[in-house]
Amino acid sequence: MGMNKLLQLIPFVLMSFQLAAQGYPVFGPEKKVTITGITFDVMEPFLSEDENVLFFNSLNSGGQTNLHYALRVNDTTFTYVDTLTGCYDTSSNHLDAVASLDSANHFYWVSLRNYTGTVYANLHHGNYAAGHVSGISPVYGDFNIPAFGWLIMDAAIDYSGNNLYYCNAYFDLISSSCGPGIPCEGILGVAQKINDSTFNKLPGSDAIFANINDTNYVVYAPQVTHDGLYIYYTRFQKGTGSTQLCVSYRTTTTGVFTSPHIIWENFPYVPEGTTVTDDNQKIYYHQKNGMLVYTMYMRYRTGTIGLNELNSHSAYNVYPNPVSNILHIETSSTNLSCRVFSTTGQLQLAFANQNTIDVSSLSPGLYLIKIDDKNSSLTKRFVKQ
Repeated sequence: MGMNKLLQLIPFVLMSFQLAAQGYPVFGPEKKVTITGITFDVMEPFLSEDENVLFFNSLNSGGQTNLHYALRVNDTTFTYVDTLTGCYDTSSNHLDAVASLDSANHFYWVSLRNYTGTVYANLHHGNYAAGHVSGISPVYGDFNIPAFGWLIMDAAIDYSGNNLYYCNAYFDLISSSCGPGIPCEGILGVAQKINDSTFNKLPGSDAIFANINDTNYVVYAPQVTHDGLYIYYTRFQKGTGSTQLCVSYRTTTTGVFTSPHIIWENFPYVPEGTTVTDDNQKIYYHQKNGMLVYTMYMRYRTGTIGLNELNSHSAYNVYPNPVSNILHIETSSTNLSCRVFSTTGQLQLAFANQNTIDVSSLSPGLYLIKIDDKNSSLTKRFVKQ
């Protein structure tokens, strides 16, 4: 096979694997979170930047769904305070849920108060202070799909307040063909702030989520870390009720997220709605307990799944990963031929008969290294910082 043909095939070979870039977090055992003072369902948790205020909503299966808040005692204990005032809807059949807060205390949540079939802006915002949200109004922009049945099911503002990560979801509101309250479609996107009341979809949004949005799945509940490099979300395969807590990773804040890495699934207890602390070391989410009441749980981050861990069975160890300058190839072979390719198949570097390579000239991102000796050939992935 000629070199040109090989270069053409490399991107397709890469796409046949789950993109195992360095950076997928590993978490320890599940811990139940206690919110003293309540007995009702707890769903869609969101922690303030300092972790002292926990926002959440009650059961969101319809009816009287309200936003609430509690104050931190420790990582696994909070004290309930009250319903979040200001954004409370007094109508008899209402839904206010999925809290999100940026660094300037701009508060965002989903509400059905204005959804009429002709008005499609069901995401709202206001200003948060001490248990109260003021100055509320809908959030407009072309990220809303102006068609009956399409809703912003979930949304999360990033720390800066400039980027809104959202889920466009379609509900069959006439016949409930996908099940009562269950979305038929769910896809993620990102919109950029125009002003406090308007966000417009980023031109590259579809590409950013190309590895996450899958027509076989309903994907929802996005939450982005402070650094913008990790996104946590929930998904379920269409026609099933088995939800999965997932995470994806990228190497730059404008880059493409990797394919999903499943953190946790626990059928039929429906884990959903991951939120992550500012230091990226703790995640919180809800799922049903043994009494089938939605309860909050948390996990501590214990490490990271890297390339070497995923390929530890192979004859070569490539480290460190990610790498800044010098990449090492640990092997007993003394007759190596190595080439580094971009993920689009362009040859970047080539070297022979050496076990170290200077990659400092490469731009940050994901690369392939193809290692050949007289007995074997292997392609691995690494991240250049």
